[in-house]
Amino acid sequence: MPVARARQDLFDVLAGQREAPDDGLHELARAAGWPVPDTLQAVVLATPAEAPQLAAALGHALIGTVEGYTCLFVPDPATQTRPRLEAALKGRAAAVGHVVPATDTASSLRWARYLLTLAPGRVGPDTRPAFVDDHLSALLLLQDESLADALTSRWLGPLEELTPRQSERLEVTLLAWLEGGGAPEAAKLLHVHPQTVRYRLRQIEKLFGPVLRDPRTRFELEMALRSRRLMAHVRSYRARAGRRARAVASSIRPLGMAREARVNGL
Repeated sequence: MPVARARQDLFDVLAGQREAPDDGLHELARAAGWPVPDTLQAVVLATPAEAPQLAAALGHALIGTVEGYTCLFVPDPATQTRPRLEAALKGRAAAVGHVVPATDTASSLRWARYLLTLAPGRVGPDTRPAFVDDHLSALLLLQDESLADALTSRWLGPLEELTPRQSERLEVTLLAWLEGGGAPEAAKLLHVHPQTVRYRLRQIEKLFGPVLRDPRTRFELEMALRSRRLMAHVRSYRARAGRRARAVASSIRPLGMAREARVNGL
């Protein structure tokens, strides 16, 4: 088997895009000239530019494509440290997955791809890669949007009768109180006077009642508040991306129509 074909097959197996061969990965890895290490880390690139050079810089990473994304499997994450990854990827939009055993490589790839879809699209000299390790709790909350919506509906119903401005003010206050553990700490987070926080907390207590004294309820409330804010961010980003895509399509269509008209002699 040609090396290039073997490497593509090996990538596809590790990415979960095809079943492992009957004789396991050993023969495929040997044919590919790429021994599979005990642990791996996925890197997903927004653009394929200079991917081979980047792969060489990252310990001869294995390159492949998943649904249009150029992806790398970085061997020996202990050697390819975070500073090295940041230096190699600086200036380009990329997401770095968590370190996993070779048997679970598809998981690192899946979450890196998802994180990249949430990252801003602007690229510049100071652009830095996003690391799954920095967003574990957010990704956990976002892994099922339907459940996230159910969680917010279950616990944040008392805020629905308020105006959007009132609801936002009490939401941020409640979240700051849950994070900080008290009114003075919440006031520091919000940059307001502690008495302002105490006034808002009295309003919150009237809305939610004695359940706020229950540790499990407070935990689920914090999850619900974080889920709502994360989902708002995700939906806003998707809406902006959709508008940009429509704007690009509308700018391209007249050029295509003009070219077709010239071809048809119109």
